[in-house]
Amino acid sequence: MKRARIVISATVAGTAAALGFHAHPATAPVATAPPRAAASTPSGLSGSAGTGASTGSSGSATTSSSTGTKTALGDPMSTRYGAAQVRVTVSNGKIVKVEAVQLQNVNPKSASISSYAEPSLRQSVLAKQTAAVDAVSGATYTSLSYEGSLQSALDKLSFQAADGSVASSDMSELQ
Repeated sequence: MKRARIVISATVAGTAAALGFHAHPATAPVATAPPRAAASTPSGLSGSAGTGASTGSSGSATTSSSTGTKTALGDPMSTRYGAAQVRVTVSNGKIVKVEAVQLQNVNPKSASISSYAEPSLRQSVLAKQTAAVDAVSGATYTSLSYEGSLQSALDKLSFQAADGSVASSDMSELQ
């Protein structure tokens, strides 16, 4: 009987503690960068000086050799949790920098997921040198929209992955 009293008391105390618990919303920083109006042309492209880069009347950057450094801003990819937009820098035919200009942040949970997934996605892109990278578990919408925006930026730069891979262009599953 003594043991039953202890078990019942512990059960009541545990239940009261669980019912009295109030979780606080997660506050994770969202990876955003201020827009740089002077650094990009209307189509989101910029080339480095001294490498033969020129901007034509159509607004696309071209270079006479593969040794130039070019930057492009990808198209924003909208999802039900917000939009993702990526800026990529290619130098000497290699992806050298990927920046998330905007990530999903409609609510604290989506902002937290995006902040968790972005470093992994960036690292995969830089390692594989393509937009076709594996999705981060638990961050499918962030992964797919990040890849889509990155692929649009790479397309603006006419960048081809060494293995010829491209990110999926079917964004219908993001809605």
